[in-house]
Amino acid sequence: MVRFRIQSDGEISASSQLFNQIRFAIASRQYPPGHRLPSTRQLAMETGLHRNTISKVYRQLEDAGLVEAQAGSGIYVRALGHEGGAQLRSPIFDSHPEAYGVVKQSLDHLLESGCSLSEARELFLGEIDWRLRCGARVIVTAPQQDLGVGEIMASEIEQALQIPVQLVALEDLSESLDRMASATVVTSRYFIGDAEKIAAPKSVRIIPVDIYDYAEEIEFVRNLPEETRIGLVSISAGWLRASEVIVHSFRGDELMVMTAQPNDTYKLNALVKNARFIGCDRDSFPKVKAIIAAARNDLIRAPQVICCENYIGSQSMELLKRELGLG
Repeated sequence: MVRFRIQSDGEISASSQLFNQIRFAIASRQYPPGHRLPSTRQLAMETGLHRNTISKVYRQLEDAGLVEAQAGSGIYVRALGHEGGAQLRSPIFDSHPEAYGVVKQSLDHLLESGCSLSEARELFLGEIDWRLRCGARVIVTAPQQDLGVGEIMASEIEQALQIPVQLVALEDLSESLDRMASATVVTSRYFIGDAEKIAAPKSVRIIPVDIYDYAEEIEFVRNLPEETRIGLVSISAGWLRASEVIVHSFRGDELMVMTAQPNDTYKLNALVKNARFIGCDRDSFPKVKAIIAAARNDLIRAPQVICCENYIGSQSMELLKRELGLG
Protein backbone atom coordinates (compact mmCIF):
# COMPACT_ATOMS: atom_id res chain seq x y z
CA MET A 1 0.00 0.00 0.00
CA VAL A 2 1.44 3.37 -1.05
CA ARG A 3 2.03 5.83 1.81
CA PHE A 4 2.49 9.57 1.26
CA ARG A 5 4.55 11.74 3.58
CA ILE A 6 4.45 15.53 3.45
CA GLN A 7 7.20 17.68 4.95
CA SER A 8 5.39 20.73 6.26
CA ASP A 9 8.56 22.75 6.93
CA GLY A 10 10.29 22.08 3.61
CA GLU A 11 10.99 24.54 0.79
CA ILE A 12 8.85 22.58 -1.67
CA SER A 13 5.13 23.24 -1.39
CA ALA A 14 2.92 20.51 0.04
CA SER A 15 0.92 20.24 -3.20
CA SER A 16 4.13 19.76 -5.24
CA GLN A 17 5.32 17.07 -2.85
CA LEU A 18 2.05 15.17 -3.17
CA PHE A 19 1.97 15.64 -6.96
CA ASN A 20 5.49 14.24 -7.34
CA GLN A 21 4.86 11.31 -5.00
CA ILE A 22 1.70 10.26 -6.83
CA ARG A 23 3.43 10.69 -10.19
CA PHE A 24 6.25 8.46 -8.97
CA ALA A 25 3.74 5.84 -7.76
CA ILE A 26 2.19 5.83 -11.23
CA ALA A 27 5.52 5.74 -13.08
CA SER A 28 6.83 2.89 -10.89
CA ARG A 29 3.57 0.98 -11.38
CA GLN A 30 2.76 1.00 -7.69
CA TYR A 31 -0.40 2.54 -9.10
CA PRO A 32 -0.88 0.51 -12.31
CA PRO A 33 -3.05 1.58 -15.27
CA GLY A 34 -6.70 1.50 -14.29
CA HIS A 35 -5.98 1.77 -10.56
CA ARG A 36 -8.36 3.97 -8.59
CA LEU A 37 -6.59 6.63 -6.54
CA PRO A 38 -7.54 7.25 -2.90
CA SER A 39 -10.41 9.65 -2.34
CA THR A 40 -9.63 13.21 -1.29
CA ARG A 41 -11.04 12.33 2.12
CA GLN A 42 -8.69 9.37 2.51
CA LEU A 43 -5.64 11.41 1.47
CA ALA A 44 -6.64 14.29 3.72
CA MET A 45 -6.70 11.94 6.71
CA GLU A 46 -3.35 10.40 5.74
CA THR A 47 -1.40 13.54 4.84
CA GLY A 48 -3.12 16.22 6.92
CA LEU A 49 -3.64 18.36 3.80
CA HIS A 50 -6.87 20.15 3.06
CA ARG A 51 -9.17 18.34 0.62
CA ASN A 52 -9.13 21.38 -1.67
CA THR A 53 -5.35 21.05 -1.95
CA ILE A 54 -5.68 17.37 -2.85
CA SER A 55 -8.37 18.17 -5.43
CA LYS A 56 -5.98 20.68 -6.98
CA VAL A 57 -3.24 18.01 -7.19
CA TYR A 58 -5.65 15.59 -8.85
CA ARG A 59 -6.54 18.26 -11.43
CA GLN A 60 -2.82 18.78 -12.13
CA LEU A 61 -2.37 15.04 -12.59
CA GLU A 62 -5.32 15.02 -14.98
CA ASP A 63 -3.90 17.96 -16.94
CA ALA A 64 -0.60 16.06 -17.19
CA GLY A 65 -2.44 13.13 -18.75
CA LEU A 66 -1.65 10.74 -15.92
CA VAL A 67 -5.15 10.23 -14.52
CA GLU A 68 -8.73 10.69 -15.56
CA ALA A 69 -11.86 11.30 -13.52
CA GLN A 70 -14.87 9.05 -13.81
CA ALA A 71 -18.07 10.72 -12.68
CA GLY A 72 -19.48 9.16 -9.55
CA SER A 73 -16.63 6.64 -9.29
CA GLY A 74 -13.33 8.40 -8.64
CA ILE A 75 -9.93 9.19 -10.14
CA TYR A 76 -8.21 6.45 -12.16
CA VAL A 77 -4.71 6.04 -13.57
CA ARG A 78 -4.93 6.50 -17.32
CA ALA A 79 -4.66 3.21 -19.17
CA LEU A 80 -1.58 2.79 -21.34
CA GLY A 81 -1.81 2.78 -25.10
CA HIS A 82 -4.86 5.07 -25.47
CA GLU A 83 -3.29 8.49 -25.96
CA GLY A 84 -5.58 11.45 -26.29
CA GLY A 85 -8.74 9.55 -25.38
CA ALA A 86 -7.82 7.10 -22.68
CA GLN A 87 -10.40 4.64 -21.55
CA LEU A 88 -10.95 4.38 -17.82
CA ARG A 89 -10.83 0.99 -16.25
CA SER A 90 -14.25 -0.54 -16.27
CA PRO A 91 -15.78 -1.70 -12.96
CA ILE A 92 -15.43 -5.23 -14.39
CA PHE A 93 -11.72 -5.06 -13.46
CA ASP A 94 -12.71 -4.83 -9.81
CA SER A 95 -15.49 -7.41 -10.04
CA HIS A 96 -13.20 -9.96 -11.76
CA PRO A 97 -9.78 -9.47 -10.13
CA GLU A 98 -8.60 -13.04 -10.85
CA ALA A 99 -9.43 -12.69 -14.54
CA TYR A 100 -7.65 -9.34 -14.63
CA GLY A 101 -4.61 -11.03 -13.09
CA VAL A 102 -4.68 -13.71 -15.80
CA VAL A 103 -4.80 -11.01 -18.50
CA LYS A 104 -1.82 -9.16 -17.00
CA GLN A 105 0.16 -12.39 -16.61
CA SER A 106 -0.59 -13.39 -20.20
CA LEU A 107 0.48 -9.98 -21.44
CA ASP A 108 3.72 -10.22 -19.47
CA HIS A 109 4.44 -13.62 -21.04
CA LEU A 110 3.85 -12.20 -24.52
CA LEU A 111 6.20 -9.29 -23.87
CA GLU A 112 8.84 -11.64 -22.45
CA SER A 113 8.58 -13.79 -25.58
CA GLY A 114 9.49 -10.82 -27.75
CA CYS A 115 6.12 -9.36 -28.69
CA SER A 116 5.72 -5.61 -28.64
CA LEU A 117 2.70 -4.06 -26.93
CA SER A 118 1.18 -3.37 -30.34
CA GLU A 119 1.67 -6.98 -31.43
CA ALA A 120 0.24 -8.28 -28.15
CA ARG A 121 -2.76 -6.01 -28.60
CA GLU A 122 -3.31 -7.38 -32.12
CA LEU A 123 -3.11 -10.95 -30.82
CA PHE A 124 -5.65 -10.32 -28.07
CA LEU A 125 -8.03 -8.33 -30.26
CA GLY A 126 -7.67 -10.78 -33.13
CA GLU A 127 -8.65 -13.70 -30.93
CA ILE A 128 -11.54 -11.78 -29.38
CA ASP A 129 -12.83 -10.61 -32.76
CA TRP A 130 -12.60 -14.13 -34.15
CA ARG A 131 -14.56 -15.56 -31.23
CA LEU A 132 -17.19 -12.85 -31.57
CA ARG A 133 -17.57 -13.61 -35.27
CA CYS A 134 -17.81 -17.32 -34.54
CA GLY A 135 -20.32 -16.70 -31.77
CA ALA A 136 -22.56 -14.75 -34.13
CA ARG A 137 -23.50 -18.01 -35.86
CA VAL A 138 -24.03 -21.15 -33.77
CA ILE A 139 -24.44 -24.53 -35.43
CA VAL A 140 -25.56 -27.67 -33.64
CA THR A 141 -24.59 -30.88 -35.37
CA ALA A 142 -25.41 -34.57 -34.95
CA PRO A 143 -25.43 -37.59 -37.28
CA GLN A 144 -28.34 -37.80 -39.72
CA GLN A 145 -29.46 -41.12 -38.20
CA ASP A 146 -29.91 -39.40 -34.84
CA LEU A 147 -30.74 -35.84 -35.84
CA GLY A 148 -33.33 -35.92 -33.08
CA VAL A 149 -30.65 -35.43 -30.44
CA GLY A 150 -29.48 -32.41 -32.42
CA GLU A 151 -33.02 -31.03 -32.26
CA ILE A 152 -32.99 -31.49 -28.48
CA MET A 153 -29.64 -29.70 -28.10
CA ALA A 154 -30.64 -26.86 -30.42
CA SER A 155 -33.94 -26.37 -28.59
CA GLU A 156 -32.26 -26.26 -25.18
CA ILE A 157 -29.56 -23.84 -26.33
CA GLU A 158 -32.06 -21.49 -27.95
CA GLN A 159 -34.22 -21.44 -24.83
CA ALA A 160 -31.37 -21.16 -22.30
CA LEU A 161 -29.23 -18.61 -24.15
CA GLN A 162 -31.89 -16.81 -26.18
CA ILE A 163 -29.92 -17.03 -29.42
CA PRO A 164 -30.76 -18.42 -32.88
CA VAL A 165 -29.25 -21.84 -33.58
CA GLN A 166 -28.90 -23.69 -36.88
CA LEU A 167 -29.19 -27.49 -36.93
CA VAL A 168 -26.98 -29.25 -39.50
CA ALA A 169 -26.52 -32.98 -40.00
CA LEU A 170 -22.94 -34.10 -39.45
CA GLU A 171 -22.85 -35.45 -42.99
CA ASP A 172 -23.69 -31.96 -44.34
CA LEU A 173 -21.44 -29.99 -41.97
CA SER A 174 -18.44 -29.59 -44.28
CA GLU A 175 -20.54 -28.17 -47.11
CA SER A 176 -22.36 -25.81 -44.75
CA LEU A 177 -19.13 -24.50 -43.24
CA ASP A 178 -17.68 -23.84 -46.70
CA ARG A 179 -20.40 -21.22 -47.17
CA MET A 180 -19.61 -19.43 -43.89
CA ALA A 181 -16.79 -17.08 -42.94
CA SER A 182 -16.88 -18.21 -39.31
CA ALA A 183 -19.08 -20.11 -36.88
CA THR A 184 -19.21 -22.01 -33.60
CA VAL A 185 -20.07 -25.69 -33.90
CA VAL A 186 -21.68 -27.32 -30.86
CA THR A 187 -22.13 -31.07 -30.54
CA SER A 188 -22.45 -33.80 -27.95
CA ARG A 189 -19.18 -35.27 -26.74
CA TYR A 190 -20.41 -38.53 -28.30
CA PHE A 191 -19.83 -37.05 -31.76
CA ILE A 192 -16.86 -34.75 -31.08
CA GLY A 193 -14.27 -36.88 -32.91
CA ASP A 194 -16.13 -36.89 -36.23
CA ALA A 195 -17.10 -33.23 -35.87
CA GLU A 196 -13.48 -32.16 -35.21
CA LYS A 197 -12.25 -33.96 -38.33
CA ILE A 198 -14.66 -31.87 -40.39
CA ALA A 199 -14.33 -28.55 -38.56
CA ALA A 200 -10.57 -28.48 -37.91
CA PRO A 201 -9.56 -27.14 -41.37
CA LYS A 202 -12.32 -24.53 -41.30
CA SER A 203 -12.42 -21.09 -39.68
CA VAL A 204 -14.66 -22.26 -36.85
CA ARG A 205 -14.62 -23.13 -33.19
CA ILE A 206 -16.01 -26.42 -32.00
CA ILE A 207 -17.37 -26.85 -28.48
CA PRO A 208 -18.39 -30.25 -27.09
CA VAL A 209 -21.15 -30.38 -24.50
CA ASP A 210 -21.61 -33.00 -21.79
CA ILE A 211 -25.03 -34.50 -21.21
CA TYR A 212 -27.12 -34.16 -18.09
CA ASP A 213 -26.27 -36.87 -15.52
CA TYR A 214 -29.91 -37.99 -14.96
CA ALA A 215 -29.04 -38.77 -11.33
CA GLU A 216 -32.60 -38.26 -10.03
CA GLU A 217 -34.12 -40.30 -12.83
CA ILE A 218 -31.65 -43.15 -12.32
CA GLU A 219 -32.37 -43.20 -8.59
CA PHE A 220 -36.09 -43.37 -9.38
CA VAL A 221 -35.54 -46.40 -11.64
CA ARG A 222 -33.40 -48.11 -8.99
CA ASN A 223 -36.30 -48.00 -6.53
CA LEU A 224 -39.11 -49.25 -8.81
CA PRO A 225 -40.77 -52.54 -7.81
CA GLU A 226 -39.92 -55.58 -9.88
CA GLU A 227 -42.02 -56.21 -13.00
CA THR A 228 -42.88 -52.51 -13.30
CA ARG A 229 -43.56 -51.52 -16.89
CA ILE A 230 -41.86 -48.31 -17.92
CA GLY A 231 -41.97 -46.45 -21.22
CA LEU A 232 -39.31 -44.24 -22.79
CA VAL A 233 -40.24 -41.66 -25.43
CA SER A 234 -37.89 -39.36 -27.31
CA ILE A 235 -37.40 -37.72 -30.68
CA SER A 236 -33.84 -39.10 -30.47
CA ALA A 237 -33.35 -42.75 -31.37
CA GLY A 238 -29.90 -42.58 -29.77
CA TRP A 239 -31.35 -41.26 -26.50
CA LEU A 240 -33.81 -44.19 -26.46
CA ARG A 241 -31.09 -46.78 -27.08
CA ALA A 242 -28.78 -45.31 -24.44
CA SER A 243 -31.59 -45.00 -21.88
CA GLU A 244 -32.73 -48.58 -22.43
CA VAL A 245 -29.16 -49.84 -21.94
CA ILE A 246 -28.75 -47.79 -18.75
CA VAL A 247 -32.03 -49.04 -17.27
CA HIS A 248 -31.06 -52.63 -18.08
CA SER A 249 -27.60 -52.16 -16.54
CA PHE A 250 -29.20 -51.21 -13.23
CA ARG A 251 -32.18 -53.55 -13.15
CA GLY A 252 -31.53 -56.30 -15.71
CA ASP A 253 -34.77 -58.13 -16.57
CA GLU A 254 -36.57 -56.97 -13.42
CA LEU A 255 -38.33 -54.19 -15.35
CA MET A 256 -40.20 -54.28 -18.64
CA VAL A 257 -39.00 -51.43 -20.87
CA MET A 258 -40.87 -50.15 -23.92
CA THR A 259 -39.66 -47.40 -26.25
CA ALA A 260 -41.29 -45.20 -28.87
CA GLN A 261 -40.70 -42.04 -30.83
CA PRO A 262 -43.48 -39.43 -30.76
CA ASN A 263 -44.15 -39.69 -34.49
CA ASP A 264 -44.88 -43.44 -34.18
CA THR A 265 -48.49 -43.11 -33.05
CA TYR A 266 -49.16 -46.87 -33.02
CA LYS A 267 -46.25 -47.70 -30.69
CA LEU A 268 -46.91 -44.64 -28.57
CA ASN A 269 -50.54 -45.66 -28.04
CA ALA A 270 -49.48 -49.16 -27.02
CA LEU A 271 -46.89 -47.75 -24.65
CA VAL A 272 -49.39 -45.39 -22.99
CA LYS A 273 -51.86 -48.24 -22.41
CA ASN A 274 -49.28 -50.60 -20.87
CA ALA A 275 -46.70 -48.52 -19.02
CA ARG A 276 -47.00 -47.50 -15.38
CA PHE A 277 -44.38 -44.76 -15.76
CA ILE A 278 -43.23 -42.89 -18.87
CA GLY A 279 -39.97 -41.00 -19.15
CA CYS A 280 -39.66 -38.56 -22.04
CA ASP A 281 -37.65 -35.60 -23.31
CA ARG A 282 -39.06 -32.09 -23.29
CA ASP A 283 -39.81 -32.07 -27.01
CA SER A 284 -41.85 -35.30 -26.79
CA PHE A 285 -43.78 -34.31 -23.67
CA PRO A 286 -46.71 -32.52 -25.43
CA LYS A 287 -47.33 -35.52 -27.72
CA VAL A 288 -47.24 -37.96 -24.80
CA LYS A 289 -49.74 -35.89 -22.82
CA ALA A 290 -52.01 -35.59 -25.87
CA ILE A 291 -52.02 -39.38 -26.42
CA ILE A 292 -52.80 -39.98 -22.75
CA ALA A 293 -55.66 -37.49 -22.88
CA ALA A 294 -57.09 -39.09 -26.02
CA ALA A 295 -56.92 -42.60 -24.51
CA ARG A 296 -58.11 -41.66 -21.02
CA ASN A 297 -61.46 -43.48 -21.33
CA ASP A 298 -59.61 -46.72 -22.16
CA LEU A 299 -57.14 -46.46 -19.30
CA ILE A 300 -57.73 -48.05 -15.92
CA ARG A 301 -54.98 -45.84 -14.54
CA ALA A 302 -53.15 -43.16 -16.50
CA PRO A 303 -49.36 -43.57 -16.50
CA GLN A 304 -47.22 -41.13 -14.55
CA VAL A 305 -45.14 -39.02 -16.93
CA ILE A 306 -41.64 -37.93 -15.95
CA CYS A 307 -40.32 -35.25 -18.27
CA CYS A 308 -36.51 -35.01 -18.45
CA GLU A 309 -36.07 -31.26 -18.87
CA ASN A 310 -32.40 -31.34 -19.85
CA TYR A 311 -30.11 -33.18 -22.21
CA ILE A 312 -27.16 -30.78 -21.90
CA GLY A 313 -25.52 -30.66 -18.48
CA SER A 314 -25.84 -27.38 -16.58
CA GLN A 315 -22.07 -26.87 -16.35
CA SER A 316 -21.71 -27.37 -20.10
CA MET A 317 -24.47 -24.85 -20.73
CA GLU A 318 -22.74 -22.30 -18.50
CA LEU A 319 -19.43 -22.93 -20.27
CA LEU A 320 -21.11 -22.51 -23.64
CA LYS A 321 -22.67 -19.27 -22.43
CA ARG A 322 -19.25 -17.90 -21.44
CA GLU A 323 -17.57 -19.12 -24.62
CA LEU A 324 -20.15 -17.28 -26.70
CA GLY A 325 -19.60 -14.09 -24.69
CA LEU A 326 -23.10 -14.10 -23.19
CA GLY A 327 -22.11 -14.06 -19.54
